[in-house]
Amino acid sequence: MDPPPRPLGRGRGRGRSVRDSTSSGISDVGSVSGLSSSMQSLGEVPPLGKVPGQTEMGPPGPKPSRSLLSSYSDSSSVASSSQSMPTRPGTAYSVVRTMPEKLKSKKGITGQPIELLANYFKLCKVTDCTLYQYHVDFLPEEDRPSVRKAVLRRHTQDLGGHLFDGMILYSARVYPSQPYVLTSTNEDGTMCTITITLTRTVARGDQEYIQFFNVLMRRCLSLLNLQLVGRNFFDPHAKIQMGNFQMELWPGYQTSIREHENDILMCTRITHKVMRTDTVLDLMASTQRKGGNWQKAFCDAALGLVVMTDYNSRTYRVDDVDFEVTPKSKFSMRDTGDVSYAEYYEKRYNIKIKCLDQPLLISKSKAKDMRAGLPETVYIIPELCRITGLTDEMRSNFRLMSALAEHTRVGPTKRVEKMLQFSRRLMEEQRVVQELSQWNMQITNNLVRFQGRVLPQETIIQGKVGREIRYPAGANVDWTPKLKRNEMSDAAALDTWVVMVPRTIERETCDFVNAVMGAASAMGFKMAMPKRWDLPDDNQATYVNQLEDMLSQCVPKPSLVLCAVTNNRGDRYSAIKKKTLVDRPVPTQVVTVKAMTNRNLQSIACKVAIQMNCKVGGAPWAVEMPMKGTMFVGFDVSHDTINKSISYGCIVASLNNSLSRWFSTVSAHKSCEEMSNEVALNILKAVRKYQLVNQSLPARIIIYRDGVGDGQIPFVCKHEVAMIKEKLTEVYGGEMWRMAFIIVSKRINTRIFQASNRNNPPPGTVVDDCITLPERYDFFVVSQHANVGTVSPTAYHVISDNSGLDPDKMQRLAYKMTHVYFNWSGTVKVPGPVQYAHKLAQVTSMYLHKLPNSEINDVLYFL
Repeated sequence: MDPPPRPLGRGRGRGRSVRDSTSSGISDVGSVSGLSSSMQSLGEVPPLGKVPGQTEMGPPGPKPSRSLLSSYSDSSSVASSSQSMPTRPGTAYSVVRTMPEKLKSKKGITGQPIELLANYFKLCKVTDCTLYQYHVDFLPEEDRPSVRKAVLRRHTQDLGGHLFDGMILYSARVYPSQPYVLTSTNEDGTMCTITITLTRTVARGDQEYIQFFNVLMRRCLSLLNLQLVGRNFFDPHAKIQMGNFQMELWPGYQTSIREHENDILMCTRITHKVMRTDTVLDLMASTQRKGGNWQKAFCDAALGLVVMTDYNSRTYRVDDVDFEVTPKSKFSMRDTGDVSYAEYYEKRYNIKIKCLDQPLLISKSKAKDMRAGLPETVYIIPELCRITGLTDEMRSNFRLMSALAEHTRVGPTKRVEKMLQFSRRLMEEQRVVQELSQWNMQITNNLVRFQGRVLPQETIIQGKVGREIRYPAGANVDWTPKLKRNEMSDAAALDTWVVMVPRTIERETCDFVNAVMGAASAMGFKMAMPKRWDLPDDNQATYVNQLEDMLSQCVPKPSLVLCAVTNNRGDRYSAIKKKTLVDRPVPTQVVTVKAMTNRNLQSIACKVAIQMNCKVGGAPWAVEMPMKGTMFVGFDVSHDTINKSISYGCIVASLNNSLSRWFSTVSAHKSCEEMSNEVALNILKAVRKYQLVNQSLPARIIIYRDGVGDGQIPFVCKHEVAMIKEKLTEVYGGEMWRMAFIIVSKRINTRIFQASNRNNPPPGTVVDDCITLPERYDFFVVSQHANVGTVSPTAYHVISDNSGLDPDKMQRLAYKMTHVYFNWSGTVKVPGPVQYAHKLAQVTSMYLHKLPNSEINDVLYFL
């Protein structure tokens, strides 16, 4: 079956641009992007789905973009990392060997030992027989996995013991003929031909053997009467009704089996899925009731949403709306000719579409899916689509988010108990026990236990040279109280600056500026009285025009501009940042009147003073850095929120030993190859800038790279790392450079607990054994203290290293660098350079949509 991928007589969709996903939190005040947050967007990550409308089996829909792939489970989203779940259920992991042959051990030695648990169960017994892997085809084609499994189940006597995931079949038998053909009669009386083709032999030790274990476990989960939604299993019988919010919360499980250091382990994660009861048709009706240009309003609301179709539990991203195609429109099917969408759904799924005049949604397939033969576009019925996740309006609803947090922000003790309950549920289900016994497989009922280490507390340094004040970071790694009472380690002087204020908030702004200057003075940051620039109103155009006039008239040019705004409108914030970071480069501080009148005024004033000091070249604190001459680099990538074809690669690099001076650069690219070229060139810029500042090249370069999925590691090794080495060889005049390239992954499924009390481990906990991977040079670090919920470790994967640092120093350095993000007086989840790069990428992709002006790239203007 290969009908056209769109309705008869129709061209492609109009290709409306996806709506700007600017977040509502735009104030510079206290913005600590990238820290663990319990209020993440909801929704699960689906596999490639199929929706009828173009063909009998329906064209596949694309996976949502990463920005929308988030799962509401404590503070982390579904990962694409070294410890992530497979991209397709049962998919084998790619084995990337990065463990150096000369490295005898990747274990560190510093710190106090601590007994730990992790959310892994050991497979104490596994099958070791040779398996045969078969591909199964159905004619006529059938896209519903449940139906495919049911049809094949009728032939159990012919097939013998086997495992079938809907496409791939595993058996310990070699079937008598190749291909092995079976025939069956469907419920409607039609004949079905099943073709089973041997694809390969799977022996113990092959990666496909691990894939088999994952398929078997998913089979066991289905026997627990869980419902497959997307690619994960959820328990509809345990659903939680969310009152008047038109949504339900379904608890569920994610499992992943993989070979770790000493054993094959199953990672188990407690997760939740928000199931909204309203459909896209309800959304359309609400926009119609508001009047005006409802079609534009509907497009603005619908584009970018991820929706789920109940008839096949698949999810799709809405890329366009076609108002000229309705359920009455027809498309061509090879077997039955032309048929309307309404007729198709009634015959295929026994669903009668009520509204026959609704426009259809368009979901576009990715390039890799089209290369696999899938259609370019998928048409979806709004009436049959439930909206997933939360809107910005919902996230700003304090009552809703608090209600969700009561159920999803699971503490460590309760999380451990839930995982043990899951293990008991598996072992108490007789069908699961029989299924595992058939394949000689057994899972322990306790979480894995192993030993980790807690690194010593870092020393925070404040004050000028010769009168430094040193103190430990503290058990909770929060040094805010001491920061306020002591001088900054590198206090700049702000001699010329301007405050732009609308007349309506003049009094509040004056009071706030006085509070900021008082807080700055207490910390040794000298601020002259600012020049006030009054604005007649708070319109976006007023700020842009007045900024242009002020920057043209003021001599000398101000070192910083503080813009007071009445609210956190994203368009105005974006306009201010474009004018001051692209057109007329000058650091800006945007503060809302809500922040200026907050009851915690002194705390906010202190944070603003610190940010302003950083934006003019200062630093609030430092850490002890025994390695001199080292340049630390952070790299992150973000997609433009308006033009999805453009991504921004951002690099932030240190320029001195005290880590008080930083250099940043941004490049735009449309492909991975282009990005690899730009990464090497941008690191070369940073090296040259370091040489200019220090009159010498860096003795070592430590690069922390975020945003790399498991499947992208080979490309990063082959292209990015190789090109960086090539450029460094040119600069150093030979291979005399020393560099470490480390992938940082914070969206992972691993959770760690203290064995003694099942609480969160303390900050500084390092894990380099048991749950790490034998073929990789990797480790975990818990850098933050969690008051609520379960702390999530960060995974570090060293993929290239000739720095001369042993594993112990590499681990201690990673933890030390989480203390140098100046936008937060505590530790962050990732090394400071990565957090800076993430913040720069966020500002560029969400608000600038252009490259920042290079004149201000040697200060932290993006905080």
